[in-house]
Amino acid sequence: MKKIILILFILALMPIIARAELHQLGETFWWNDTVFYEIFVRSFADSDGDGIGDLQGLINKMDYLNDGDPKTTSDLGITGIWLMPICQSPSYHGYDVTDYKTIEDDYGTNKDFLQLMEECHKRGIKVIVDFVMNHCSNQHPWFEKAKAGDIYFRNWFRWKRSKPDYLGPWGQPVWHEADDDYYYGLFWSGMPDLNYETKAVRNEMLSLTKFWLQKMKVDGFRCDAAKHIFEEGEILENVPRTFEWWRQFNDYYKKLNPDALAVGEAWDSSDMVVKYLDHRFDFCFEFDLANTIIFAVNNSSVSELKDKLQEVIVTYPYHQYGTFLTNHDQNRVMNQLAFDIEKAKFAAELYLGLPGIPFIYYGEEIGMTGSKPDPNIRTPMQWNSDEFGGFSKTEPWHKVNENYKDFNVKKEQKHENSLWQVYREMISLRSEHPALRKGTMQILDCEEENVLVMLRIFENDIVLMVYNFGKTTEALQVAAKHTNLQKGDYQIFEGDSNSAFRNIAVNNDGNLRLSLPGISKYKRRFYVLEN
Repeated sequence: MKKIILILFILALMPIIARAELHQLGETFWWNDTVFYEIFVRSFADSDGDGIGDLQGLINKMDYLNDGDPKTTSDLGITGIWLMPICQSPSYHGYDVTDYKTIEDDYGTNKDFLQLMEECHKRGIKVIVDFVMNHCSNQHPWFEKAKAGDIYFRNWFRWKRSKPDYLGPWGQPVWHEADDDYYYGLFWSGMPDLNYETKAVRNEMLSLTKFWLQKMKVDGFRCDAAKHIFEEGEILENVPRTFEWWRQFNDYYKKLNPDALAVGEAWDSSDMVVKYLDHRFDFCFEFDLANTIIFAVNNSSVSELKDKLQEVIVTYPYHQYGTFLTNHDQNRVMNQLAFDIEKAKFAAELYLGLPGIPFIYYGEEIGMTGSKPDPNIRTPMQWNSDEFGGFSKTEPWHKVNENYKDFNVKKEQKHENSLWQVYREMISLRSEHPALRKGTMQILDCEEENVLVMLRIFENDIVLMVYNFGKTTEALQVAAKHTNLQKGDYQIFEGDSNSAFRNIAVNNDGNLRLSLPGISKYKRRFYVLEN
C-alpha cells in the first residue's frame, strides 16, 4: 500500500517537476539571436527584366530586409536568410540539382553569390543555403553515367532488375524504370536518391560541404529530406544508418567551422525530430508546433497550444528548434487562416514571441496567398501596385497573385496597423529584449481559459506576453508559483513606456499574483517588469 501511495505521489509531482525544468537557463548560440527569412530567389526580385528573380535582384532589395541601421523603421530587421535551392537545375524549384558547385544560370553566377554574401555579412545577416543531399536530378552527369552503365557511378544510385512492389510513405511510387532496370527515387522519377551505402557518395557530399563553407562563405545549411538518407528494405525513413550519417556530417562541418549551422528538415512528430539533434543537427523545424499554432488561432482555443508548448520546451535541448507558420511546401498561412488579416497578425505576434528560432516565409509579412500545387505557393513577391507587383518589368515566370494591389510592401509600410508593421515590430521586440530570444518561459495561470500569459526571463530582462484567443475580457487575474523571479517589489510597464502602471510583490518562493487590464480577441499585450 505504501508503495502505491509513493507512486501516486511521484506521479502527482511529475507536472510540477516538468514545469520546474522550464525555468532553467540553458546554452544558446548565435542562431537563437536570429530571425530567419526564407527566400525563393526565382520569385523575389528580377533585376534584368527576364521575368525571373535573380541574385542581383535580391542584392537590390537588401535594404528592405535589413539596412544595417537599427534606428530606421523601413526595413524588416531580419538577421538571417535561408535561400531555397540556388544550384544548377532543370526545374523551376531547384530541388533536382545537376551541378552542386555552380549557381543556377537564371539566378546569376558564383561571383554574384559572393557579392550577396558580402552585402549580407556587412549588415550582420547570416546566410544558410538549401543543401539537397538526399537526391539529385536524373539529368545530373552522375546519374546519366550510371544509367549508361558506368561501373563507378552505377553504385551511386540504387538499382533493381525487377520492380519492388512497395510504395513510399505517402503512397507514391518510388521505383522508376530506366532501360529495363529500376532505380529508387523517393520523391519523383526526376530526382533519383543517392546511394549512401557507397563511400564515394558520402565523401562527395562532405567535399561539397567544404566548398560551400569555405569557397562560397555560407554560414550553414538547411538540409532537405533529412530523414530519408538511408533505407532498410521497405523502411524508407528514420533508419539507424541515417542518424549515423548526420553525426558524421556534424563532425565534419564543425571541424571546418565550429560556428557553422545545420538545420534539419525532418518532417515528423516532435519525439522523432528530437532524435536528429544530439550532435547531428544544431536544430530542426518544429512542424507539430506550427500546426498547433494555426489550429489554436483558427479555433480560438489555447488549451492544446499550452500543452504543446510545455511538451516542446522539455523535449528539446534549450530552445533548439525552429518556429514558423508555413513554408514553401504548405498552403500559405493566409489561406489556412481563411484570409482573416486579424488572425494573421495574431499568429505572427504569437510565434515571434515564443522561444526557438523563428523563420518567416517570404511574403508572409504582407499577407501573400497561395494554395497547392507548389508553384502557386511560390509566386512573385508583391512589392507595389505597379504592373506585375513591382517584381519585374515584364511578364513573370508565374502570374502574380491577384491581391497584389491591396497586399504589397509599399502600401503596408505606409499604414501603422498593417500586417507588415506587426512583423517589423515583433522582430524589433526580439532584437531589443534578450528574454524573447533566449529567456526561460513559464506559462502563468489565468482565470480566462483562452488567454495565454507567458513569463520570459533572461538575466535582468523580464517580460510578460499576453495573447487573447477568445472573447474580449475584463481585467485579467494572473498567478504563478515558483517562478525565477527574485524576491522583491516590481514595477510593471506596458511595452517600453517610461511610466509604470502597477506594482507587485514577489515572495521568497517566487510566487506572484497580479491583475492586468482587459484585452480584446486576437490581441497581444507586452509588459516589462523591473525591480
